[in-house]
Amino acid sequence: MDSCNQTENISNFREKLYQLLALEFNCAFCDFTKKENVLTVSQIREGRRIYSAEKYFFHMVTTGGNAVLTADEKLHPFLRGFMADRPGHWLFELPNLKPLEKELNNYGYTLTGTYHMFLPCETTKQLNINYATKWFYDDEIKQFYGDERFPNAICKEYTPVRPDKIVICAYDGDKIIGMAGCSEDAPGWMQIGIDVMPGYRSRGIGTYLVTTLKNKISELGKLPFYGTSVSNYHSWNIALNSGFRPAWVEIGAEKF
Repeated sequence: MDSCNQTENISNFREKLYQLLALEFNCAFCDFTKKENVLTVSQIREGRRIYSAEKYFFHMVTTGGNAVLTADEKLHPFLRGFMADRPGHWLFELPNLKPLEKELNNYGYTLTGTYHMFLPCETTKQLNINYATKWFYDDEIKQFYGDERFPNAICKEYTPVRPDKIVICAYDGDKIIGMAGCSEDAPGWMQIGIDVMPGYRSRGIGTYLVTTLKNKISELGKLPFYGTSVSNYHSWNIALNSGFRPAWVEIGAEKF
């Protein structure tokens, strides 16, 4: 890996993002500001987000310019041709993903969905809703595991490598009508998820809960982030209305 000067004129949040992605993609901080695409050998490095105990067979990310790819070395001959002379963000388009999918199939892998990720901007909104709210922390969150109403706000079960840390719920009387939660996916990196119950959507509850949780995370000196799929525009609108802005896109591979 090349060393690089980390004093480039980028926002503090983006600087932290490059530092995190450099760990996950086994590259240098400045690789995300290059014009050309970058390919590295996949490795497990301390401080990354942990979604699997195994190293990436293939993973690709863009922050809007070039792409950085990390993969098992057996994929490198194909990937060098795949990424050559193409803008990085174009590699995520379906016509380019089709040959990549075919190559991955040869090794028993298939592409995941694309993950569209958001970081907070400088604006902090002060919002209100006409419902009571309550905070839950750490072990207090365990009471909600297994509840099918909250597939996005919290993990399915307690996950030590990326534990749920904070939850805020909105109530109509004694009934939970919305929940936003965050898991610490990497040291200091808190991913926010949101669930609002049918019948209570489009009332600003999701935006209020996500904004309030985002502000709480920032007050604690942690970094909130948010992710959704490309077609989930309800979730996109919550992110944008809560002061998040698109920051990076990634795609990976998983076994059949």
